Amino acid sequence: MVTLAATGSPVWLDVTVGVVLLVAMLGVVVPLLPGAALAWAALLLWALAERSVTGWLVLLATSGLAAVGFVVKYLVPTRRMQGGGVPTTTMLAGGVVGIIGFFVVPIVGAPLGFVIGVYGAEWYRLRTHALAWTSTKAALGAVGLSMLIEFTTVAMMAALWLAAVVLT
Repeated sequence: MVTLAATGSPVWLDVTVGVVLLVAMLGVVVPLLPGAALAWAALLLWALAERSVTGWLVLLATSGLAAVGFVVKYLVPTRRMQGGGVPTTTMLAGGVVGIIGFFVVPIVGAPLGFVIGVYGAEWYRLRTHALAWTSTKAALGAVGLSMLIEFTTVAMMAALWLAAVVLT
């Protein structure tokens, strides 16, 4: 069986995990796949196959990264939207319409539905386009920040795994 360096993993497993990590990063940008969860699952399977101290340490470190990224992904953008004057009910409306949009229009439906839901809720609340659009832009900025946080989390997980594969 062909292996990479001293990791003990077969090449096909390392290549597969690498591809899944790339797909996870893409899944952050294209809201079709749960990026961080997919990356963590790939690294769990890799660690189970690796059965080494390095594998378990990588899994432990990436689990911590995933947990911190998950919390930060929701806390920071939520506070930013609240700071921009977007109430919780508007965020919930955006979330509900985003979920509906995900099933109605594949791939782009979730972000499109979120924007429509936020704008509709804010227009209903404020009754003017200008104010509703200002709130919608604040919500869009928060969504972009959330995606950036998750992308960074997955990229750090992938970098840690790659370092372990190359250096051991």
